[in-house]
Amino acid sequence: MFCIQSVPVYFWIQNQVVCSSESSGFACYEFLRPAVDNEVALPNCPSNFAVFQQGRRKKEGRMAHERAQKAKKLRGIRAKLYNKKRHAEKVQMKKTIKMHEERKTKQKSNDDVPDGAVPAYLLDREGQTRAKVLSNMIKQKRKEKAGKWEVPLPKVRGVSEKEVFRVVKTGKSKRKGWKRMVTKVTYVGEGFTRKPPKYERFIRPMALRYKKAHVTHPELKATFCLPVIGVKKNPTSPLYTSLGVITKGTVIEVNVSELGLVTQGGKVIWGKYAQVTNNPENDGCINAVLLV
Repeated sequence: MFCIQSVPVYFWIQNQVVCSSESSGFACYEFLRPAVDNEVALPNCPSNFAVFQQGRRKKEGRMAHERAQKAKKLRGIRAKLYNKKRHAEKVQMKKTIKMHEERKTKQKSNDDVPDGAVPAYLLDREGQTRAKVLSNMIKQKRKEKAGKWEVPLPKVRGVSEKEVFRVVKTGKSKRKGWKRMVTKVTYVGEGFTRKPPKYERFIRPMALRYKKAHVTHPELKATFCLPVIGVKKNPTSPLYTSLGVITKGTVIEVNVSELGLVTQGGKVIWGKYAQVTNNPENDGCINAVLLV
């Protein structure tokens, strides 16, 4: 014994939408509502506008993936033109975000106070103008993201990989040359543990791992021995930055809590950036200038 599932069928009878349910040889017809002229949508279906909106949202969601695939496939002059167009769009988007992040603050103006009596409730407003400024935190974050600072050494000599890495021969017959020994000063974190020799590609000798730097404050004209927190950016190569290689011109982060520097809000500044001004592998120490 079996049963045929009822399937509703919509069709027109005398300018009306009719629902027909057929099962096991019989059919029942139900008049739903009078049809409207030039009507396309069936009863209990979403409106055309809702369907359009849903399709539009899905299309916008796929747009990012489609752009990424297109950027990967393009070559030559087409790739340059496409990347130029995308760059312009991103710049415009960042400008829009910047406008939203700006906030209004009161600043006193140098204009003369107008003559005549002023009501008491206007005394605190006189001589003030509204100006859009960005908070120091947002400025600092943008500088970190862009990787641009006003540094004492704006241009430094590039260091080649041949100078930084020395090939280490391994294997029973010393024929494998995939390992590299770092010949420059490096910084590793507190809880650093070396990988097993079988998997360690870059070897950073303990004698060249430095934890402190001699940092000079340009305004105080004093030098302090401060602990290094990390390597922010090595201008030569991102690989050196990830490995913590410190060469001349590298921007490092140091712990300045000992100096007692505070923000405008009264909070103690814990870490600041400094640029290395010497060749640490030659001098045996790291000399840097604080970026203020």
